[in-house]
Amino acid sequence: MRIVGRDKLNEFCAAHADVRKWIEIWIFDVEAARWQSSQDVKNLYASASFLASNIVIFNVKGNHYRLEAKITYNTGIVVVQWIGTHAEYSKRY
Repeated sequence: MRIVGRDKLNEFCAAHADVRKWIEIWIFDVEAARWQSSQDVKNLYASASFLASNIVIFNVKGNHYRLEAKITYNTGIVVVQWIGTHAEYSKRY
């Protein structure tokens, strides 16, 4: 898969150094993946949640943070839409 929006991840890691290693592993996992469906994502990230329009919410670092990404399975693109604390996520939804 190809990741779009890495700048958002870099900015977030600059402000939240404790998440850097998790993000590095997530990037490695996503780039190595060939997800064809939400079940493929769930097989690797069991705690992921799925919203309409192929939006996936990843629980980051034991659910302290949330990463929201849109996955276009047929083109192999993962767009990072938002990343923040669990509290910030709760205010969004």
